[in-house]
Amino acid sequence: MKALPRIGTVLLLAASLTGLGTGLAGCAGQTADGGASQSAAAANTITIKGFAFQAPASVAPGSQVTVKNLDSAAHTVTADDGKSFDAQAGAGGGTGTFTAPSKPGSYPYHCTFHPDMHGVLVVK
Repeated sequence: MKALPRIGTVLLLAASLTGLGTGLAGCAGQTADGGASQSAAAANTITIKGFAFQAPASVAPGSQVTVKNLDSAAHTVTADDGKSFDAQAGAGGGTGTFTAPSKPGSYPYHCTFHPDMHGVLVVK
């Protein structure tokens, strides 16, 4: 008779641990879709390397954009209109972020430290 309650306890404990494991994975930034949020973040990254911008084909309106600087000098990603966005990324792996404009369109940008550097952020 005592064996039945133990089996129930073991099953309940196993179910609890399974749920706990899922909860911990969520806390660590894991997603149920295998990390799609990380790939979405990578898709919204402007990388600076060799004093040139490498931008995504487009970003969604109002999305978070990360600037990753792989150069040994600091850079900015500054909208040519002076108001749509501006982010600075320090030298040697520094990062910055900005929010993409909410209105779809093409937004030319430059580096305020290096006037030869230009790019275009496409929002759609």
